[in-house]
Order: sequence, then structure tokens, then C-alpha cells
Amino acid sequence: MVKQKELYKDLKPFLNCIDYTVSKEMYGLMLNKKYEMLVTSPIPEDLENYYISENYISHTDKNKTLFEKIYQTVKNYTLKKKVSLLDSFKTEEKTVLDVGAGTGEFLHSCKKKHWKIFGVEPNLDASRIAAKKGIFLKEKLSEFKDQKFDVITLWHVLEHIENLSEEIESLKKLLKDKGTLVVAVPNYKSHDAEHYKQYWAAFDVPRHVWHFSQNSITKLFSQVSMHVVKTIPMKFDAYYVSLLSEKYKSGVMNPIKSFWRGFQSNTKAKRTSEYSSLTYVIKNT
Repeated sequence: MVKQKELYKDLKPFLNCIDYTVSKEMYGLMLNKKYEMLVTSPIPEDLENYYISENYISHTDKNKTLFEKIYQTVKNYTLKKKVSLLDSFKTEEKTVLDVGAGTGEFLHSCKKKHWKIFGVEPNLDASRIAAKKGIFLKEKLSEFKDQKFDVITLWHVLEHIENLSEEIESLKKLLKDKGTLVVAVPNYKSHDAEHYKQYWAAFDVPRHVWHFSQNSITKLFSQVSMHVVKTIPMKFDAYYVSLLSEKYKSGVMNPIKSFWRGFQSNTKAKRTSEYSSLTYVIKNT
């Protein structure tokens, strides 16, 4: 198991970024060369307060502005793809645990396909929205005791976890021996990240504590005898992230310019495999 202190060892300055969503504060991104990942510094002691914003769209089901409509449309399409991915796995009981379940949309889609659903969401406002859909979520992962799941999913969640080493260990314990872990995270080595640099929206400091490369995911999970068996591109993320990044950089949304940048990022990734976000399918060794 990787020790948490190793992730903070021999860090080198990489980039400075602003929190555009809530505080407008400046944060540093520090490079851990051994794990090929970035670490946000410093992490506020009251980090939960940095999620309190109407702009934090993953905790709402808003569908009013053009941006929200685009987000919700893409979300509904990707939900079908996510459930199809789960349906492709061989499972014993068809149980799924979604960590960071938000407003419960993914679990709601799984339930329709006859999955036995379980979820974790620390944000109480998001949990209340999920409860209205009949999706009842636990607040902490530690509340699941003596349970094992066929599939555990983290859709853009791992980057938010402060105690990363402990979380990875917990996920392994909750997964059946032949179970499947699905982890989706942004990729700071993508073309759109390199283009927008400090304006890249997927850095999302300080809520994103960690910033992963493909090598860092491989190395982190190998420490608990797990390995990546498949990597799946999340092509829509290049467009969504570019749209936000363009706003941060210029002050206004530029859909045409953003679409072109997202298209370029996906085109380059066909050769490099460095997509804006990636989904990792991970199994026990």
C-alpha cells in the first residue's frame, strides 16, 4: 500500500491556478515525479465549504441556462454508455456501489437495468435530491461494513479524496475478488490541459486535490495488487472542459473556439491516447 506521505514527498512547483468557481484564491500545483501526478497545495481545512456554490453543477439537476442544458444533455447520453459498460462485466449478483453519487442519476439509470444499487455522497444537498428519486445514499464509505460489491464506480471522484491511500485500500476491501473497479478522472497530460495551462477547468483547485496521469493511476493501484485492464476515452469532456477553460481565459464563453479546441484534443489523442478524461477499468491482480 502506498503511504500518504509518499505522495507529498519531493514535490516540485509545476503551475499556479485560481479557484474560478468559489473563492478566486490562488493555489499551487506540485509535481510528484515518482508517481507522475500533481498535488494541489495548500488544501484548505474547510474544504467542504468550497463546494457551496450554484456554479458547482454536479451537485444540482439545473437545466435553465444554455450551459446547463448542454451539460444535462451530454450527461444523459453518457449515463447510457456508463450503464452499458457495467452490463458488459460478468457479475455474481449485479451489485454496484457508486462513490460520490451526487444527485443519484447514475444509480437511477442502473436501477432501471436491474442493478442492486448502493451509493455514497457526502454532500447533503445532493443526497436530498437523490432521495426524491428514491435513491438513498450513505454519507461515508466506512458505513459499508461486511459487504462486497461486484462493481464499484467513481465518476470524477478520486481526484477529490483527501486521504487517497486510505481510500484506495478501502475500495479494494469492498470489491469482490473477481469484481471490477471503474475510475474516471481528468488527465492533465491531455492536449487541452497543455493548451489552457493555468486556465484548464479540470484542475478545479482546491476541490481537485490530485491530478492524475495514466502512469499515476497504474502505479497507485499496483500498490494494492490491482491493475488496469482497459482504458476508455471520455471524448465529450474535451469539449465541456474547453468551454469552461475558454471562459476562464477570456472572460466569455466561445462555443466555436471551444469546440475546435476539443476537437483538436480528441484528434491528437487518437495518436497519443492522452484524452481530456479517461475511464479506467481496474481488476484485482
